[in-house]
Amino acid sequence: MFEHLNSILPVNRLYETSLLLAFYHPKPVYPIHILIVPKKAIRDLARLADQPDLYRSELMEDVLRCVREMVFRMNLEKLGYRLIVNGGSYQEVGELHFHLVSGEHSPK
Repeated sequence: MFEHLNSILPVNRLYETSLLLAFYHPKPVYPIHILIVPKKAIRDLARLADQPDLYRSELMEDVLRCVREMVFRMNLEKLGYRLIVNGGSYQEVGELHFHLVSGEHSPK
């Protein structure tokens, strides 16, 4: 689903670890809209519980480190920010990913 993980879609890599990749959303609906995507395909947040304990904890630690880095790098603490995870019918892409956003939502 996420073509960027196999380099088909070029993205501006903002943050990367062995477990995840963060980049600007290609079709943003917020002034600042960053996707944080696990490199391992996982259907949704509920399915993350099916993964081994060590992987789950390391992935979530990486997500938090990524958020911290982006918050400080982009001055989001002052601007305000949200971390969003969609699931079920709210999930447009059928793989787990996080949206780090700031500013007012604008329609697609």
